[in-house]
Amino acid sequence: MLKRTHTCGDLRAADAGQEVVLAGWAYRRRDHGTLIFLDLRDRYGVTQVVITPDTLAAHEAAQRVRSEFVLAVRGAVRRRPAGMENPSLLTGEVEVVASELVVENPAKPLPFEIRDDLEANPSETAGRTSEFARLKYRYLDLRRPRLQRNIILRHRAVKLMRDYLDAHSFLEIETPILTKSTPEGARDYLVPSRVHPGKFYALPQSPQQFKQLLMVAGFDRYFQIARCFRDEDLRADRQPEFTQLDVEMSFVGQEDVIELVSGLCRELTMQLTEAEPPSLPFPRLTYAEAMARYGSDKPDIRFGLELQDLGDLLADTGVGFLKAALAAGNVVKAVAAPGLAGLSGQKLREQVKAYEEVVKIYGAKGLAWLDYPAEGGPKSPIAKFFSAAELAAIAERCQAGPGDVVFMVADTARVATAALGELRLRLGRDLNLIAPGQFAYLWVVDFPLVDWNEEEGRWDAMHHPFTSPKAEDMDRMTSDPGSVRANAYDIVLNGVELGGGSIRIHQREVQERMFQLLGHSPEAAALKFGHMLDAFEFGTPPHGGIALGIDRFIMLLAGETSIREVIPFPKNQQAVEPMTGTPDVVDKAQLDLLQLMSTAKKDAV
Repeated sequence: MLKRTHTCGDLRAADAGQEVVLAGWAYRRRDHGTLIFLDLRDRYGVTQVVITPDTLAAHEAAQRVRSEFVLAVRGAVRRRPAGMENPSLLTGEVEVVASELVVENPAKPLPFEIRDDLEANPSETAGRTSEFARLKYRYLDLRRPRLQRNIILRHRAVKLMRDYLDAHSFLEIETPILTKSTPEGARDYLVPSRVHPGKFYALPQSPQQFKQLLMVAGFDRYFQIARCFRDEDLRADRQPEFTQLDVEMSFVGQEDVIELVSGLCRELTMQLTEAEPPSLPFPRLTYAEAMARYGSDKPDIRFGLELQDLGDLLADTGVGFLKAALAAGNVVKAVAAPGLAGLSGQKLREQVKAYEEVVKIYGAKGLAWLDYPAEGGPKSPIAKFFSAAELAAIAERCQAGPGDVVFMVADTARVATAALGELRLRLGRDLNLIAPGQFAYLWVVDFPLVDWNEEEGRWDAMHHPFTSPKAEDMDRMTSDPGSVRANAYDIVLNGVELGGGSIRIHQREVQERMFQLLGHSPEAAALKFGHMLDAFEFGTPPHGGIALGIDRFIMLLAGETSIREVIPFPKNQQAVEPMTGTPDVVDKAQLDLLQLMSTAKKDAV
């Protein structure tokens, strides 16, 4: 075997005249008859190799080379002829003239080409590759330069996280993977115990309880690159197993956590992107402000189009459905769409119909609209029912000018804000209002402590049951739980929830009140969380922390739209990993050993 002396990304003009050995994959092959050119690729780059007939054995071997053959090449570095340089390659000024070429391993015809322009598309249209094929042959997909850059970026980001926290006196401490099933929001992945038949471990949804117990133990600054597991429906930014940066600190308040994490995020953005470094401190909104202005608790602040409340402007309106909505205690919210009124009547109606489908997903019964054309009369069928003063006031409130359209939803505050919040995001994309390359960080604070679950008729923790209520609101935990604010905070990047945290409960009496509010009897709380309650009686310090989703963070830093593009071996949206066929059935003998029996049908997928 030829021993590699340089990578395929090393060589420069200054190396001309050296004899080198390169090793890698055949990326491209161009046969010019007497001359054969090979682009040899590894994770460091691409180098052009020239094989001449003068080296008969190498030339014959090169004739048999096909895409993705593994090769080793010995040869001399020379400058490319003038005008033949390739400025798109770091090695583009030179080439290696082969004196020896060894095929270390051939490759079968590939299921898809190793190119960066391959995109996941279930229909497998021409020039594209289905996501199933990409994941089935993920080891080939990962050879693509873009994915290799993403994985390298991930490595660099995690190293920077470790270095930053180490410089701030944090200790990296591991916590158990096999633990106890406790009600924390999502469904647990369960692992049966062979040693204790009928009993189960749970894979951790997060290290939440253990990191708090580390605070009790006196490790006042903890972090972990933690693997977490949640059995929940998947989407582009969610996986059943994921990685988070888990952080916990003792003797701190909310501002200490925010300052630490803001500095980390700024450092990562500066070191890993070419974007303008974000200024500190990051902008901040309360939960109530975020919902009222953007219709979301994770607003994308890279563009405007804030939601507006029109209730006071329409208090005496003669528009029947709006008057009825306000009389019923509902709200009328609006958002302006700049330039949309310039569409022709038919195209505008088609666009409105598409946007109606967006808001209906969030429970809105319909979408009213008013256009303010630069020329001619309005196309909106309801414009004639508004007074001139109302039309002017709505335009002023929504900052709508000539050529704009104002969309309105009349419904409960929850439905109207959620529906228009999603429509706002759609408008931002459709109208190209989001400039590329921005990193817009935002803190959202003062979340409600609990949220009413209509289906089950009970209160759910907005974050988790260990989040502390604000001291000034604590006396309302029993009388008016919905008004109690939490010492909780989320960090948002470009409309994506990057992470969330809180100042924790550290007193047993308060934790018991929280469990009671969530519907846990004292017996149930002791059974599930007795270890936490007991620990709070042995000198637990005030503490708080946060967890950042590493997969989501890398996705945003890399400019991707799915976390599957930054995870080496992800699951698809059916929680299936096609390469190994996971999940899969197991032998009856294994089930018998665990004293389990499967009731699933044999043909179930």
